[in-house]
Order: sequence, then C-alpha cells, then structure tokens
Amino acid sequence: MSEIIIRTCTTGDAARLSVVAAATFIETYAGIVDGDDLIAHCHSTHAPEAYAGLLADPSRRLFLAVMEPGDAPVGFLLMGEPDLPVETGPDDMELTRIYALHRFHGQGLGARLMQTAIDTARAAGKRRLLLAVYSRNDRANAFYRKSGFRKVGERLFHVGVNDYQDWVLALDL
Repeated sequence: MSEIIIRTCTTGDAARLSVVAAATFIETYAGIVDGDDLIAHCHSTHAPEAYAGLLADPSRRLFLAVMEPGDAPVGFLLMGEPDLPVETGPDDMELTRIYALHRFHGQGLGARLMQTAIDTARAAGKRRLLLAVYSRNDRANAFYRKSGFRKVGERLFHVGVNDYQDWVLALDL
C-alpha cells in the first residue's frame, strides 16, 4: 500500500523539486500565462540548478512530499527569509512555495504541507508566516483563507513580459 510522507530535502533532491515545480506551475497557469513564458519560467526558476542553489542556501528550508514506496515526488514547500513588498521583521518567515500535483488536491496533502510550514516557522521562533499568491487563483486563495491567512499587501509577479497581481497574505503564529 502506498502512502505520502513529507521529509526534509537533501542535496540530492534538486531534480525532484524541479519536476514537481514545473509540472505544478504549468498545471496551475496554463491558459493564464503565455505558453512560451511558462516554458521559459520553468527552465529558469524551476530548473534543477535553481533548486540546487536553494538547497545549498542555509537560510532556506525545503520539504518534499513523496509517494512511498519509490520516493516519487508529488509536492514540496520552500521557506526562508521574507522577500515581499510589505513591512517585515525578524519574527517573520516567508512560505515561498507550497506546491502539490493536481492529482493530490483535496486529499489533505496541502494541509499537511501547510502544517509542516507552520511547525517549521514556530520551531524557528517566528511569529508570522507570509506568502504571495496570484490574486485570481481561487483554489489557492480559498485554501489560504481556510488556513487562517489574511491579506496584508499586494505585489506584481513577473513571468516573461507580463505582470500578474499577487496578494501578500499573513498568518499570525
């Protein structure tokens, strides 16, 4: 019988992270973001080399959701110091990415990843968790509302030559 476990990433997980990130980004934004821009974004932001750099950064926390047996990647989360256009301080942490393959939506994986993020932030002594989400991503926004996040700002997110309106959300821990 298979099960999904969430584990801390190792330096060898760059390819796993890259595959899940690119697939999830395309699943989410196909029909919203131009196809060429999607591919270019995935080849740069979600390239294995980009994740290798994040894995080597001691200020980042990465967790991978894998299907066992076989260690097949199905989701992940990335956390670190906030880089958002709102006032932040030493008590804040950013949930930079929380991704799950569409096939696993509605099965509790997102809630488990979110709890991992909350537990990680609390263990680091943080009092607030921040994230940015595309303002028109209704499914993600509903998930974040259900998780207790509230809107604290906005930003523009660049993909290719286009800008997309993100909301900056916060959760008091």
